[in-house]
Amino acid sequence: MKKPDIPIDEAARLKALRSLNILDTPSEERFDRLTRIAKRIFDVPIALVSLVDEDRQWFKSSVGLNVNETPRDISFCGHAIHGDDVFIITDATKDKRFADNPLVLNKPNIRFYAGCPLKSFSGNKLGTLCIIDRKPRSLNEEDLQTFKDLAAIVESELAAIELATIDELTGITNRRGYMMLAQHSLSLCIRQGIPASLVYLDLNELKMVNDKYGHAEGDRALIAIAKQMKNSFRDSDIYARLGGDEFGVLLTNTTKIIAEDVVTKFLQSLEKYNTETVRGYNISVSYGIVEFNHDKHGTVEALLADADSLMYKHKKTKK
Repeated sequence: MKKPDIPIDEAARLKALRSLNILDTPSEERFDRLTRIAKRIFDVPIALVSLVDEDRQWFKSSVGLNVNETPRDISFCGHAIHGDDVFIITDATKDKRFADNPLVLNKPNIRFYAGCPLKSFSGNKLGTLCIIDRKPRSLNEEDLQTFKDLAAIVESELAAIELATIDELTGITNRRGYMMLAQHSLSLCIRQGIPASLVYLDLNELKMVNDKYGHAEGDRALIAIAKQMKNSFRDSDIYARLGGDEFGVLLTNTTKIIAEDVVTKFLQSLEKYNTETVRGYNISVSYGIVEFNHDKHGTVEALLADADSLMYKHKKTKK
C-alpha cells in the first residue's frame, strides 16, 4: 500500500480548509443533496464529500457509508488532491498502490473509486467529491463531465462559506475568519506547548489619504498592505484585515523576539514598496507585538486587546 504524499502547499491548504470552520459540523442538505444525486446518476453504493484534514479524511456528506472519517494514510482522496483532474481507480485490487489497503481488503471493499478535487479560491485542494463502487468499472467522457459538473457545484457551496471569511477588498481573511483560525491555532499551541505571538497593525494616515487623494486611493493603500503581508509572512501564519485600517497576524511557534524580526522584514518590504511606487505619500504602519501567555490570554480577544493597546502606544510615540 502506498500512503498519500503530502502536498507541497500543505500548510496553506490546511489553513484554507480550517478557515471554513466546516470540519466536524453537522450534515447539511446542500451537500447531502449532491451526494444523493451522484449516487443515483452513477448507480454507486457510496458517494462522499470528503475533506482531507491533517491526519484524516472527514466526510461533510456521506451516502452509503456509516462512518464520519477514516485515517488519511489509507485514504484514496489523499491521492486525489494531488491532481487537477478526476482521479480514477478502475479496480483497486489490481493497483499496487491500493491492493492491500484496508479499505479494499475489508469494508467498504472498494474496487472502483473516482474523486474530483475540490479547490478553494486560492487554488488549494480541500478534498474531493468522490464515488465508490464494490465492483470494477469505468467512466466514459459524458460521465466524467457530469461528475465534474457536480463537483463544481460542491465547490460553489464551499465558496459561499469561504466568502463569509474573506475580506472583499484585500482578498485576505476577514475578522470572522481570523477569530476562528486564530483560536484553533492557539489551542494547538497550548496542547503542544509551543509559543505564539500576535502582531496588531494599523495603517497610518488613512484618513489623510482618503481626504487628499480619494477613497479609491485609500483602498489601494489597504490592498498594498495586504499584498506586502502575503509576501512577508509564512503560509502557516494567520493574517487578516480586522476592519477599517487595522490588520492582525498570529505567528505560531514564534517568540516575541522572533516576531520582532518578522515585523522588521515586513517594514522593509513596505519601504521598498514606497520607493518603487510613487503615489505622493508613503505607506507606514504602527504596530504592537504580544507574546501569548496562557495564564493571561484565555482567548484570542484578550490577546488582540493587549496588542491593540501596544499598537496605540507606538502610534502616539510616532506622532
